[in-house]
Order: sequence, then structure tokens, then C-alpha cells
Amino acid sequence: MVSAGLHSDLIAAVATPPGQGGIGIVRLSGDGAQSLAEKVTQAKLKPRTAVFTKFFHAGQVLDEGLVILFQQPNSFTGEEVVEFQGHGSPVVLQQLLNTLCEQGARLARPGEFSERAYLNGKMDLAQAEAIADLIASASATAARAAMRSLQGEFSARVNALAAGLEKLRIFVEAAIDFPDEDVDILADHQVSTKIQQLRQQLADLLGQTQQGRLLTEGASVTLLGAPNTGKSSLLNVLAGEEAAIVTDLPGTTRDLLKVDLIIGGMPIRLVDTAGLRETSEQVEQLGIERAQKQAQLAEVILVVVDASQDQDIDKEVSRLCVLSELRVGDKRILVVVNKQDLVSHMDINTTYAVCHVSAKTGDGMEILRQRIQQHVGFVAQETPFTARARHVDALQVASAALQQAQYGLQNKHETEIVAEELRLAHNALGEIVGTVSADDLLGKIFSEFCIGK
Repeated sequence: MVSAGLHSDLIAAVATPPGQGGIGIVRLSGDGAQSLAEKVTQAKLKPRTAVFTKFFHAGQVLDEGLVILFQQPNSFTGEEVVEFQGHGSPVVLQQLLNTLCEQGARLARPGEFSERAYLNGKMDLAQAEAIADLIASASATAARAAMRSLQGEFSARVNALAAGLEKLRIFVEAAIDFPDEDVDILADHQVSTKIQQLRQQLADLLGQTQQGRLLTEGASVTLLGAPNTGKSSLLNVLAGEEAAIVTDLPGTTRDLLKVDLIIGGMPIRLVDTAGLRETSEQVEQLGIERAQKQAQLAEVILVVVDASQDQDIDKEVSRLCVLSELRVGDKRILVVVNKQDLVSHMDINTTYAVCHVSAKTGDGMEILRQRIQQHVGFVAQETPFTARARHVDALQVASAALQQAQYGLQNKHETEIVAEELRLAHNALGEIVGTVSADDLLGKIFSEFCIGK
């Protein structure tokens, strides 16, 4: 962890969203923030005391409002921080920001305030990421989970696992460093038992982290099918709006149509695609090529078939898989039998998961929403915190390393190999909370934050 003050040059940014508003906030952080703020306001500031004052530039009044001083280290960034709360005019806020920069501050990079909070030990990396997740939360469920991550619930689980790994590493490495003590860790059942316990705890955490990742980042769901099966109608019903043009003419959809929505608290990117068929029409071929690429990226593929057509479902899905360049039997496929309102009875004999709906009447749509959640593997009530793909990846690396360590014990491999696998697992956990991190990783994470946070 980087000590406080190492990155303490003065930075400033507008911390409220673009556009007009009743209140606008400019944030200033770094060495000399109080001195600069007192120069701009011509007022004496006291820590954690709101002072109503004017904001000046070259003897002219720019605005008036509240100014609050937070002294080091009792601030968001751990540095001297001053917040100017004025009127929410973009012009006025920019003038105030220009004034601060003319007198010694510089424009903050995206996420730089949060980055400094992390570098100065005010929060760990997972908590810092939770700030961005809280700001971007698209549902109340996501907001609550992000708040729990910000309060350290996810980090505490990771740190507990890391502490257990550290104790195990100390024991194993002591056996390597002091061979004269005659400690044979490969024959020590306690080591194997402890690794197995850690693997189970890690598996439990990984399951919840995957849920948290879905809650934060959502899932990509793609609609595939032959022309006129009702894909666009399904998209409109799920989206709750007329997002796609619907006609009786086949091949209406030529390009990808993407709609963001929430299903059961989970963000979904729903993508409608061109109808799949053999065609010589150039534009339609381009649309089908894009459908093929989108299918490869999707986490769930809704293959839509027409209930009014007397057809073998498995054969039709296999035909569509060939046209979309998917593997027959792909586990991501959920077959949606549409236009159920046009048939009185239909025998379905298929190896795929199936959902019966009518986009016209709305029958079966709520069940379809539930099936999409199930197919993704999302269970809202089992999501205690938000997480990201990099957290899932790190836990998977740690899990694989522990598996290799246990394999090394069971097969009497060298003690050094067991120790190295434990180190890799420990480091992977450290990457989540930031006790082990590379500068390029930090740059990538914080560059995704909004300016002013």
C-alpha cells in the first residue's frame, strides 16, 4: 500500500453530473487545498464546518455557496479536501474550476480521487471499485449489494481466505527452510485437510462472486431464429417498448438491435439479430454475419421457433445452429417456442431447455424472464455483494492453484512445488483487494470511473 501524501499535488474536478442543476459541486484535494480555498473564498475555513461565502476570481464574484474543509487524514482521499457547493450552472462551475487550476491545481483524471483514497489506505481496491458500481447501479438490488461491497463485506471474505492461506504458507515454507526439524509436510494430514477446507471456502465465495458479477455487469442475451418467428416482437415485449420494427415481411431486421433492461434486478443487454436463412441478398448476408458474431459473444442464446409451423424442434434448432455457426447442443441455448396463441396443442420432444410464449398476448413472458435468469445462473437473493469479472478470474486462479497444491501433496511431489502453488493462490487473492497489484491494473480500473470521483 502506498503511504499517504505520495500523490498529493492539488487536483480539482466538478463532482456533479453534467448539465444544469440546483447545486453543483467542485472538489479539490491535495497539499495546500485549504490555503487555495481560503484564497478563492476570502474566508477562514474550519474543519468539517460548512461556511457560506462568495467565490472570487480577480476581484470579481463568480458565485456564492457553501465550502467545507476536510483535513488530512480525515477525508475521502486521506488528503486535505475542500468541497465547493455552488449553483449548478455548467458555466459557473467551469469558471470556478478554471480559477482553481490557474492558482495551482490541475484537472483530476477520471477516478483519481478514488485512486488516491486507495493509495492512501482509506479503502482497499475492491471497495474502491464498489464506489463505481454504486454510482452505476441500475437497480435497487444492485445498489444495496454495491453498498455492502463498499462497506467491506466482500473484502472481509477475501481477507479471511488470504489469512488462512498465509498461515498455511508459513508452515509449509518453515518446513522447507528448516529441514533439520524433520517435518514432513507431504505426510502431514493437517495440511491436506486445511487445503481442502480452503478450497471449499473458495468455491463458496466464487459462487457468490459470480452472482455479484452478474449483478454488476449483467449478461448478454441474443435472439436467434428464422425470419418471421417473432424475435423482434419478443424484444419489444421484454423491453416494454416498441424498440424494433415489426412487420409480416420476412427479413425486416438487418442489423443488430440492442436494448438494455433489468430482469429480476439483473442488467440484461438483449440483442435482436437478422433472421437466419440462406440468402443471396448482400445486405441480409451482412446482417446474418453479424448475428453469427453476436451469438459467439452471448451468455444466453434465445433460439426462437414458430409454434404454428409443424416441425421437429431439435432439427430446426440444429439447422439454426449450423446457420449461426454454433455447436449443436450448445448449453447457452434456451429454445423459445413463440406464437403459442396460434395452436391449441403442441407436442414438444427436444433435448433443449424450452419455454412456451406468445409475444402477441404476453402469455408465458414472465416465465421466460425467470428462465433467462435461471439460464444465466443468477439468483438475486444469493447476491450479498457486487463483484467484477477480474474478481471471478482471480478466484478461479486461486482455486486452480490450491487444486494443484493438493495434487502435489497426494502425489508426493516436491515440497517447493506445493509452496509455490500456495503462493500463487495467495497472490491471486491479493490482486482482488489490492495488496498485490500492478500499476497498469490500477490505471485500467480507475480510468473507468467518472471524473470527480
